[in-house]
Amino acid sequence: MSIMYVPALAAFGGSAFGALSTIVSGWVSRRRRARARHHAHAFSKREKLYRGFIEEASRLYADALISDKSEIPALVNLYALIGRMRILSSDEVVHAAERAGRLIIETYIAPSRSFVDLPDFLAEIDPLRDFGEACRLELQNLASS
Repeated sequence: MSIMYVPALAAFGGSAFGALSTIVSGWVSRRRRARARHHAHAFSKREKLYRGFIEEASRLYADALISDKSEIPALVNLYALIGRMRILSSDEVVHAAERAGRLIIETYIAPSRSFVDLPDFLAEIDPLRDFGEACRLELQNLASS
């Protein structure tokens, strides 16, 4: 092999390496952006689901405290949200949501309460505390991954 081919092969190798590194770099950055978009979408989706559950459960719990007549369609909507959580969420979040749903049903079954009864049931006035904490932990873990 002639000495004149060495610089030409070195130039060709450098060009090939530069082109390959540009392609790989572009692929890695696109993949990273796609993963970031996916995580942001998953975070947003769960956040909306949890917000909807908290709003519906709060409304139903307030209604259950003052009324003996249950809203079956609204309870079905609540359990539909729990069903969606079974697909997207961790077991801790699902179990906390199921406990909140059971508490709402038990509250409908119990006698209605008035404002005078407030000191007696102050401990259970926040039926979504466990659910909120489980959601917060899950969303923190999702954001850090």
